[in-house]
Amino acid sequence: MTAAAIDVAGLEKSFGDVKVLRGIDVAVARGTVFALLGANGAGKTTLVRILSTLLAPDAGTASIHGFDVVREAGDVRESISLTGQFAAVDDVLTGRENLVLVARLRHLKNPGAIAAELLARFALTEAADRKAATYSGGMRRRLDIAMSLIGDPPIIFLDEPTTGLDPQARLDVWQTVKDLAGAGTTVLLTTQYLDEAEHLADRIAILHDGRIIQDGTLEELRRLLPPAEVEYVQKQPSLEDVFLALTGKADR
Repeated sequence: MTAAAIDVAGLEKSFGDVKVLRGIDVAVARGTVFALLGANGAGKTTLVRILSTLLAPDAGTASIHGFDVVREAGDVRESISLTGQFAAVDDVLTGRENLVLVARLRHLKNPGAIAAELLARFALTEAADRKAATYSGGMRRRLDIAMSLIGDPPIIFLDEPTTGLDPQARLDVWQTVKDLAGAGTTVLLTTQYLDEAEHLADRIAILHDGRIIQDGTLEELRRLLPPAEVEYVQKQPSLEDVFLALTGKADR
């Protein structure tokens, strides 16, 4: 087993004449949050689909938890969980029933107890027996991530998990990601939001035109530009500060 949870070298992928990935090299340490930052169409989702064995690369290698994504796809799938851009919950079922269903599909013992623990962990106990169709966007996303964690996968892919969420729901998901990393889970997060990467990531890779053009910690990336010279700065509250204060949730 390699030291890195995710190890990618020379990965390439094209669709027809369009080259989406042009030689990706990246390594993600275990128990960290790694943010893949890029605009729409940069190739983020394509890379995640290859790493989760949903798509075959044209060239290069990738290993997840020490397993090759092509030759050992079954072992890779047992080591990961994938949460896509849209919550994959069943609206007809309650939150509890969604979790129990996934636990049963994974042939785990005591699915009811597993569901109860995750409902408590993600602050969904009060809404456990409501249909998922009645959940807010943030609640649906938390339920979706909770479903992804059933079976305790060591690596989780979050593909733009806060797209379309309101500010408070977004902060709730951020806290969930921090908690996951704090518990030892390796998180690969794709996002197009700069502040999301700043808040969550131990390391950040910038994907542009199918290539990783820079990879490092936030401080390392900041040092790429000269510091601005400012004589006096009056700090103004951010829009997030105003929103949270007016909605009574500033303590979060």
